[in-house]
Amino acid sequence: MSRHVDPAPQRKTSSIVKLCASVSTREEAIATVGEAPKARPVDTKLEVVVIPVADVDRAKEFYGKLGWRLDADFAAGGNWRVIQFTPPGSGCSVIFGRNVTAAAPGSAQGLYLIVADIEAARNELLERGIGISEVFHGAGDEHAGTDPPYLFGRRRIGGPGPEHRSYQSYASFSDPDGNGWLLQEVTTRLPGRVDAGETAFVSATELAAALRRAANAHGEHEQRTGQHDAGWPDWYADYIVREQAGREPSA
Repeated sequence: MSRHVDPAPQRKTSSIVKLCASVSTREEAIATVGEAPKARPVDTKLEVVVIPVADVDRAKEFYGKLGWRLDADFAAGGNWRVIQFTPPGSGCSVIFGRNVTAAAPGSAQGLYLIVADIEAARNELLERGIGISEVFHGAGDEHAGTDPPYLFGRRRIGGPGPEHRSYQSYASFSDPDGNGWLLQEVTTRLPGRVDAGETAFVSATELAAALRRAANAHGEHEQRTGQHDAGWPDWYADYIVREQAGREPSA
């Protein structure tokens, strides 16, 4: 849904629209980090993850209940069937079916779903009748324990991560076969995780969350300066671009 536009200051309305698109050119990004231009590698997009299930129709009902988009349900005789679902806002889909993988049903673990607001995402699944854990975070540098494993170890501490920092808050659920999924809250990407010359949002919910964070930060900015900032649209745009690229936010 993103497209490249020139980052020149415009009216309030056009400034907000720019938040959905790239607001920094590639040349500006290169100048910022002091790198020489490099040839862009060929796009290699992760498109599909195959998960193993025992009962295809049961799995289809479950993933439909999540609210995921059903893309395909193809069959050939009684020996082959493939079903594809795509989570909302995701560029990657999941496939399961009959004779599509030799993996044992339930053996897919650590499948991550990135969300901008973990409480909202968890509450939506609960409303859909999906069993899901409480929100939890890790134990810092302590990675051993007896809890079900996730990215940062086997010890889960109840509640969101300290100060709700990005990457720190989780919740988990499983499909009927035991394939394990985790929600992970990501609001600010680490440096180098996104193209510094492109800012894009895959959904209105994600953009709204970024606007709320910018609004809070801008309120603190106005408190520091002690005056109303008439140029808030450009301040918002700069803040959101920097946040998504993992750079220091505006002062």
